[in-house]
Amino acid sequence: MADSTPWQMSACDLAEAIAGKRISCAEAVGSAVDRMGASNDRINAVVDDLSEAALAQAAEHDRVLAEDGPIGPLHGVPVTIKENVDQQGRATPNGVAAFKDIIAPDDAPLVKNLKRAGAIVIGRTNTPEFSFRGTTVNKLHGRTYNPWNDWASAGGSSGGAAAATMMGYGPIAHGNDIGGSLRFPAYACGACTVKPGLGRVPAFNPSATVERGMLAQVMSVQGAIARQIKDVRLAMRALVHYDPHDPWMVPMPFDGPAPDGPIKVAFTKNTFDFELHPAVSQALDTARDALADAGYDVQEVEPPLLREAAEAGARCLFGEVKALLDADIRKYGSDTLNGIFDDYYDYFAPYEDKDLLLAMAERARFVRAWTVFLADYPLVLTPFLPAPTFAWDRDAQGPEGVREVLGSALYSYSMNFMGLPAANVPADYNDGLPVGVQIVGQRFREDLILDAAEAVETKAGVMAHRLWERDGD
Repeated sequence: MADSTPWQMSACDLAEAIAGKRISCAEAVGSAVDRMGASNDRINAVVDDLSEAALAQAAEHDRVLAEDGPIGPLHGVPVTIKENVDQQGRATPNGVAAFKDIIAPDDAPLVKNLKRAGAIVIGRTNTPEFSFRGTTVNKLHGRTYNPWNDWASAGGSSGGAAAATMMGYGPIAHGNDIGGSLRFPAYACGACTVKPGLGRVPAFNPSATVERGMLAQVMSVQGAIARQIKDVRLAMRALVHYDPHDPWMVPMPFDGPAPDGPIKVAFTKNTFDFELHPAVSQALDTARDALADAGYDVQEVEPPLLREAAEAGARCLFGEVKALLDADIRKYGSDTLNGIFDDYYDYFAPYEDKDLLLAMAERARFVRAWTVFLADYPLVLTPFLPAPTFAWDRDAQGPEGVREVLGSALYSYSMNFMGLPAANVPADYNDGLPVGVQIVGQRFREDLILDAAEAVETKAGVMAHRLWERDGD
């Protein structure tokens, strides 16, 4: 399917067309705004509509382009920002009604980086309460719907971001990820993303009154969701601009040196205690074959200490959450969220006191095992979840729901705990819904991960095109 209108175009193609003055910024932004106005009531992905300001900014960008040339590589490209990150003058409620009057005094660094590259923010996207569910719904804004199927979850916590970009409200959507919040929505909606490694993209909210817990600091990252891998790459190159507000950030370029010879890829289908769904198995086979056809040396090898790292990471994170955030969750969270957290605590058995400190110290053992492994196998192809996406309220259906949604995501939160980058890319289509796979890589080599993900995308196709064809767009 050819991208026929500006809202359907990739960010790369749109930026090139704008720089070449074949499309104006006003046309690019206007097309996305019109698309959003026509369909967001049904999807509820964007919960803070910035269309008016975006159109005015697009006119100014056209003036600047005519006089001085492009501001940057995203000049005139419409984007969205997740509502748990500061944008000057806008609310940062994090999906909680009690926080709806927290107004950002300044832009977060990643917002500045996107604007510095020339992007235009057209709206802010939905997130669940406290950004802590595998689906996106809250009492403040309501539920975000999966563009493919109303029954299915749009993922969480960046469900609004993934739904927005798949629907055409900008080819790039900001999101973040502490346990899978970029990858869950990409998986559910048929988008693609890379969870950056620790220290890659600056993170800081000027509205924050206290520092986040240590686990949150090292596990949570900022990134981008897009319809095509090349747009994730374009967005990441803009997002990694150094900002001194983030003490974890490492100032280094996005693109690393080219590897010598074929890259070795470790391949696993191990889903431990969870049954591997045939559609996920087929997606993994498709991805494996795509990488082999592209010249990668794919070998079936079991990576080290995955289950152990996942369990320790989840129990540490929930230990920190219970100690530092539980009072606010109990006070301001809905009855539904509180019930889910009861099940989280039962399933993941939070570490406390000295046990928490000892388990956090064990993080070094897991990271060491993986960095040694990745020195030999620079990429690892894994499942993301053992099954296709789940019902939108599955995690609210008791302990088995929590086990299916979050408990089964061993390959997700383990990567956050170890600070390793990991991409999610669609590789199959099953019963009306896309199915993705995960590609993990060495620290600071998101570029190599995205190259591999693009090889998979070339074989499996861009899922947004399939969605639009189905809907007649």
